[in-house]
Amino acid sequence: MIEASALRCPYCLSEQKKENGQQRVKPRFSQKTVNLEQGLPTTEQALSRLKAELKNARHEQIRILTLIHGYGSTGKGGAIRVECRKTLSYLVSTGAIHSIYLGESFNRRHGDIKHLLSRFPELSQHPHLNRNNKGITLVQLF
Repeated sequence: MIEASALRCPYCLSEQKKENGQQRVKPRFSQKTVNLEQGLPTTEQALSRLKAELKNARHEQIRILTLIHGYGSTGKGGAIRVECRKTLSYLVSTGAIHSIYLGESFNRRHGDIKHLLSRFPELSQHPHLNRNNKGITLVQLF
């Protein structure tokens, strides 16, 4: 049970609002997948699209955004992947987004992912779960 004085849900971290003195029901889970590689963009174009998609996701109240940035053809990780993850790490540090989960760690046995799945059980049906996919990153929004 969520305490009436809580500003955020302790499980999913969604903002709690009161209507007529009653605690509002937790918002429904929503997830979206965005392919940042589509159309073979430059790194700058992909980062611009990343920022636009984050803004849209906030507006649409998306809770989890799955970003497909690819791994790169060199086998060491492509520029879009590297720059995308740098940008996302910065946004976590500034509090603009809640957290990020790397595709290679998106496994139900991983501690952080166990916690994520307990908050969002719908993610247990995610097509990239347990796939060790270095070409994706999941973003948890507030």
